Amino acid sequence: MSQGLLLGLAGTATLLVLVPALVLLRVLQRQQRLKFRVQLSRGLAQPREPGSPREAIGQAWTRLIRRLGQLILRTGLLSARTRSELQQTLASAGLRGANGLELFVGGKIALMMGLPVLTWLAVRGTSIPSFFAMSLTIAAGLTGMLLPDFIVKHQRKRYIQRVEQGLPDALDLLVICAQAGLGLTAAIVRVAEEMQQGNADIGRELALTAHEMQIMTDSRAALMQLGSRTGIDGLVRLSKTLSQTVQYGTPLSHSMRLLSSELRKETLTRFEARAARLGALLTVPMIIFILPCVFLVVGGPAFVQVMGMGK
Repeated sequence: MSQGLLLGLAGTATLLVLVPALVLLRVLQRQQRLKFRVQLSRGLAQPREPGSPREAIGQAWTRLIRRLGQLILRTGLLSARTRSELQQTLASAGLRGANGLELFVGGKIALMMGLPVLTWLAVRGTSIPSFFAMSLTIAAGLTGMLLPDFIVKHQRKRYIQRVEQGLPDALDLLVICAQAGLGLTAAIVRVAEEMQQGNADIGRELALTAHEMQIMTDSRAALMQLGSRTGIDGLVRLSKTLSQTVQYGTPLSHSMRLLSSELRKETLTRFEARAARLGALLTVPMIIFILPCVFLVVGGPAFVQVMGMGK
């Protein structure tokens, strides 16, 4: 199959995806405008302040990617198990709900198809050989396919770090609320509100847990979901401790104080381990940057003398 035929098929496939997506975006925008006008006429909404053109363009692209993700999900290409695993992974990165899954799938498809087209358009008028141009196009497609996974992995790592940093402070606030006489649900709600300023991520986790405890009949199931959503060891231990408190009636303040102390000790141990690795990590930079300068200072004069004697 020739290169022109491959590029033609890729362009046709891109048009077949982008044109319906643009049409659906226009329909969605019209529906949202009509809905807003109806709400405004009934007094259910406030007039919107005009946003910047950059924000409008960003929102339009976000809606377009979401629509593309919805189309892919509705086709049934992803099994229920795969969708559940993706939602679990996105939830552990702080991206929950159907919107996160739609944006992830839509962004993956858009990048996987858009980057090769843009790369081909960029190298088409240059003197690059056809083999290298095709290789660059394929590499762009692979990059578009793997880039969303890398971004989600990076976001998950940062999200877990922020939650682990704010967890000991949240436990101290739980101890204070328990000593003040608040119940478990009321204490979690109050701590979630207080942590919104210091660490919004742990605040959202606790707020979601409090909401689930209010609407679910079994509060222990809601507490166990606190740890299963993200898989963070500290939240898993916290959920088990709170579940045992609900089941056996153990004092909440004593359990939270012990768990907070353990988490702070573990954090200090991790910092000490990282500090202990510093010497080994500095070996390579020292060999590359410091030792040549030392050799130059020590052996430079002798080398100059030897060269002078040779003349």
